Amino acid sequence: MKIPFKLTAVVVATSMFLSGCQQEAPTTLSNKEDTSVRKTLTAVDAETFLKDTGKELARLTNESSRIEWIYQNFITEDTAALSAAAAQKYSEAGVRFALEAAKFDHVEVSAEQRRKLNILKQALVLPAPQDSEKSAELAKISSDLGGMYGKGTYTNASGQELSLVDMSAIMSTSRDYDQLLDVWQGWRQVSPPMKPLYVREVELANEGAQGLGYPDLGAMWRSNYDMPADEFGQELDRLWGQVKPLYDALHCHVRAELGEHYGEDNVPQDQPIPAHLLGNMWAQSWGNIYDLVGPQNSDPGFDVTEQLAKHQYSEIDMVKGAEKFFTSLGFAPLPETFYQRSLFTKPADRDVVCHASAWNIDAKDDIRIKMCIQKTGEEFSVIHHELGHNFYQRAYKDQPVYFQNSANDGFHEAIGDTIALSVTPDYLKQIGLIDEVPDQSKDIGLLMKMALEKIAFIPFGLMVDQWRWKVFSGEVTPENYNKAWWELREKYQGVRAPIARAEDDFDPGAKYHVPGNVPYSRYFLAHILQFEFHQALCEIANNDGPIHRCSIYNNKEAGAKLNQVLEMGSSQPWQQAHKVLTGSEQMDASAILNYFKPLQDWLEKQNQGRQCGF
Repeated sequence: MKIPFKLTAVVVATSMFLSGCQQEAPTTLSNKEDTSVRKTLTAVDAETFLKDTGKELARLTNESSRIEWIYQNFITEDTAALSAAAAQKYSEAGVRFALEAAKFDHVEVSAEQRRKLNILKQALVLPAPQDSEKSAELAKISSDLGGMYGKGTYTNASGQELSLVDMSAIMSTSRDYDQLLDVWQGWRQVSPPMKPLYVREVELANEGAQGLGYPDLGAMWRSNYDMPADEFGQELDRLWGQVKPLYDALHCHVRAELGEHYGEDNVPQDQPIPAHLLGNMWAQSWGNIYDLVGPQNSDPGFDVTEQLAKHQYSEIDMVKGAEKFFTSLGFAPLPETFYQRSLFTKPADRDVVCHASAWNIDAKDDIRIKMCIQKTGEEFSVIHHELGHNFYQRAYKDQPVYFQNSANDGFHEAIGDTIALSVTPDYLKQIGLIDEVPDQSKDIGLLMKMALEKIAFIPFGLMVDQWRWKVFSGEVTPENYNKAWWELREKYQGVRAPIARAEDDFDPGAKYHVPGNVPYSRYFLAHILQFEFHQALCEIANNDGPIHRCSIYNNKEAGAKLNQVLEMGSSQPWQQAHKVLTGSEQMDASAILNYFKPLQDWLEKQNQGRQCGF
């Protein structure tokens, strides 16, 4: 997803922006700055700096967004070079902005000014040290790690060279234990060479974070959530504790069913599940094994893909249908430029990046999506999700450039997913895609499919950054990288490596977000928040049925409350935006339990007599 104002360190492989803010910034510890000069700065100086920087940010965002749009839609060596140059220019500006903002740490400024200054400081994902040679070294390492991941392949015993796409397809469809193990091991041959580079990258990024006044990079990342860094980690564990009983019930059922299919010698019922049997290269979501673990006789009686074909929906019809969802809530229609400038289908004459994404080119009205739409039920939901990003982007367009983002980095994904939760059978009937809403006896299958994707993901979404924070702080040393990774996976997911792993292995590097330096807690938060938001909006819409059957389609009151949150952008602490919608400043995962209550009851019956726990 393309969001304005995303700052990274020099030539960092990822351009993800750490949104939201922000606790009081710590004291900058740079020994290169003359403190006597720093003390002469005033709030007037801060306002001048912020005004000038805001203008430059707006210009850079517009420029880099247009260049990146062109690159992803016309992939050539020339557009790649332009994209890389723009990214470097933007990243170098981010370093400069952060260092300048840090000079105001001891200056008495207004709350709004402090928030903007903190956003500038904390927007860096991978801060470079204040040393040109080390900065260049960090840039090269980051680029090299991205290249190693992107070019990774595995040649199997038959001489076939398999890409990650090829191997992921095998992981999702094969039910052959040995074949799954082969590709699982094969992909993890890509990452060991990354380890020495990653070790050095951690050293350099920690030095950069310390130059901005943080103990380490993990503390810097955790400082983006309007609460003390240590409390943020505790908050995530609290939320996980709420969800864990549901996850444990799902885990127990899935392990038992896999044991029946593969044999309990391969899937012992008193141990974590072997990671290669869950239908996904990283065992982060389990939807691909629904055929092995789903309930019998749970077919809802309709297929959205078939219904789209029956009603002769085109790709544009699918987009306009999703747009109608938002206009039914009271949002203004999309601008005509959206349909003129978006990419909806894969061109026959050129390569494009097909991964679905929502774009805000000019931080005003030039919003677009980029998708190679397939006419499937899944894609119909994805379009609703992507437009959720677009309507969010347009809602906060009148905020200062510093606040043109979601309340925290979990909100943007959560809003899109919240909208997708309203794509229910009742909604599909209202828009004429299906004729009848299935009775509630069919709900277990629909809930199981969703749980295998969303509930299964939650502990993985938590542990990736748990591991990184320990690495950044030095609690986990390089010789223990892999050991700590699997200890956390067993602790949170109940998933284990299917074969013994060596000290030199670097299995974290086999997950894109680690070598790509993309913070991961945002995805955990999004999975919690989307159910909270859905439940709150359904209450506003006076829904009187099961929460999993609720759609807020055509409810103006729910739309008005949603828009109130979206318009805030990141201008206030996320707790304030959360309170507008839910009535509370504290996140609460009980909405997930309410949503999946019928499934949890069903799972507990299935699990009677089984050995659960890991």
